[in-house]
Amino acid sequence: MTNTTNGKVINGNGTSERSRSPNSQKPEELYPYEMIKEIADHLLEKTKYRPKIGIICGSGLGTLAESLTDVDVFDYENIPYFPSTTVEGHAGRMVFGQLNRVPVMCMQGRFHYYEGHSLEKCSMPIRVMKLSGVTHLIITNAAGGLNSAYNVGDIVVIKDHLNLMGMAGLNPLLGPNDPRFGPRFPAMNNAYTPELRAMAKRIGTEMGIANEMHEGVYTCLAGPNYETPAELRALKILGVDAVGMSTVHEVVMAKHCNLTVFAISLITNKCVFDYDGQQEEACHEEVVEVGKIRQRVLCDLVQRMATEIAK
Repeated sequence: MTNTTNGKVINGNGTSERSRSPNSQKPEELYPYEMIKEIADHLLEKTKYRPKIGIICGSGLGTLAESLTDVDVFDYENIPYFPSTTVEGHAGRMVFGQLNRVPVMCMQGRFHYYEGHSLEKCSMPIRVMKLSGVTHLIITNAAGGLNSAYNVGDIVVIKDHLNLMGMAGLNPLLGPNDPRFGPRFPAMNNAYTPELRAMAKRIGTEMGIANEMHEGVYTCLAGPNYETPAELRALKILGVDAVGMSTVHEVVMAKHCNLTVFAISLITNKCVFDYDGQQEEACHEEVVEVGKIRQRVLCDLVQRMATEIAK
């Protein structure tokens, strides 16, 4: 199925037909500044909101977007150049609205590398948020718990990440750099803003969930398969506490855009290290179900964070 946007033919996955011609753009040039601005302008023309806070909802956590009031909703398929999301638990909508009276811009579902998208395409909405006026980004994800101290349902405030995909040469910033977005060589120390991490721990104490919160290191693997015991043991040796299939490239893009970042993982399963089959295998249904069970706590935490950030 195709549609047209300003005279350009767009196919079902949000890629312009011209990108498949012999003279097409290279993958890293598919989202130049002008195209990102066109997407942002399209959204801003159709909403009264000018939020400073952007939110990305992970698997099973889309109900966070449903807690917004007085909303303007945009299905991804109706946003120029946006791909569609194909994963259960990801509604595929950009939602503008009030979160506890704080205006926010919320992705109800994200794009993943394992769906066949480039990392630039997966991270492209971050730049749309930037050009829409967002200065602070709150990212949520569902993750497997590598750290033996983590229990299913616990919340991990991410303090750092291990970018294994980046080390393997997969990075959303590959290709020509446009300084209108950020510098050629962005630093990644303190990518997860220390002040917001401290704020989250204080709020967690006020909520009475301090014993269910941790600070840890996250890593993103390409997926879509879950990890083998050998892979998990290697990650644990490298200092990883939680593992998932998102977030890291989004944070790289956000840091490049000079956004202030806060990210949390909901531990939806404990990683399986044994070979004798005594432990249950990880599955996506469990991820979504735990997200639903913990949605109230996650919504409360993010609402309080947004309120504090907006002050």
